[in-house]
Amino acid sequence: MTLFGDPAIWLPLAFAALLGLSILIYVVLDGFDLGVGVLFPFADKDEKDSMIASIGPFWDANETWLVLAIGILLVAFPSAHGTILTALYLPVAVMLVGLILRGVSFEFRVKAPISHKAAWDRAFYIGSMMTALSQGYMLGMYIMGLQVTAFTLAFSVVTAVFLTVAYSFIGATWLILKTEGDLQRKAVAWSKGGIWGVVLGLGAISVASPLVSQRIFDKWFSMPEFFLLLPLPLMSGALIVLLWVALRRLPTSDDSFAWFPFAATIVLFVLGFFGMAYSFYPFIVPDQITIYEAASAPESLFIILIGTLFVLPMILGYTALAYTVFRGKATALSYD
Repeated sequence: MTLFGDPAIWLPLAFAALLGLSILIYVVLDGFDLGVGVLFPFADKDEKDSMIASIGPFWDANETWLVLAIGILLVAFPSAHGTILTALYLPVAVMLVGLILRGVSFEFRVKAPISHKAAWDRAFYIGSMMTALSQGYMLGMYIMGLQVTAFTLAFSVVTAVFLTVAYSFIGATWLILKTEGDLQRKAVAWSKGGIWGVVLGLGAISVASPLVSQRIFDKWFSMPEFFLLLPLPLMSGALIVLLWVALRRLPTSDDSFAWFPFAATIVLFVLGFFGMAYSFYPFIVPDQITIYEAASAPESLFIILIGTLFVLPMILGYTALAYTVFRGKATALSYD
């Protein structure tokens, strides 16, 4: 026993929490800039420039959280990393190609001749769609326990569509916050349509998770857990109602309420994430491998934790600095 108790218990739990935190921050931050890319075809040429400017200072830093999450999975839970990545090899490859295409397009659309700009805009949209759809597909397969059947494949396709819509929704709420004028009004209209995809996506995952696992069903619907967890869906429902009311009142003349849809959507994503985390704990591979079975040796985890205590504050500090320096409305993006 150590000062903190049994390291074989608290170290895997600590790294599972860090892994979950990294994934949650990634989904929120890279979710909105992926969503902006998904919305690209619905904007005109000048609006696309403003949309790119709104995510320009942030997009590469947002993806740092994905790298951190995969790194934690690899070094802290190597057996789970092998199982998950083996089952999801193809969608992971599609996601990586999409991320590369987005990054290249983001840089080249600004520097390329005007005649080539439209092609890079299309590439940026395609890369955003590839990334969002593949992540949604992976989410569906994970919920289904990484089992390949006709039903799990169909469900994964549904979650791919719904997560892409959810990304477009949080991207639209980001544009409400960061832009003004006609583009802001368009973003409000996009949000009004996208909110229904978010509702359907949350509903599909909430219904499917307990149905595919008796263990999850028991965790949610046994007593007194049912009443203890009831605030999660109630708060989510209340947030959706507040979001709908807010979107009907936007944009306002003084723009003082533009922050609310984006902030409320973040809270909605957090509530959904905690619901999933509760459902699957203590498994890191659903109903197959627990975090304790998949964890590296406590001695290795302790050394990794020391390094993480240095790296994580730097990433948090860099992210906070970027969002502080570039707060306010987006301005023209230039590489001159």
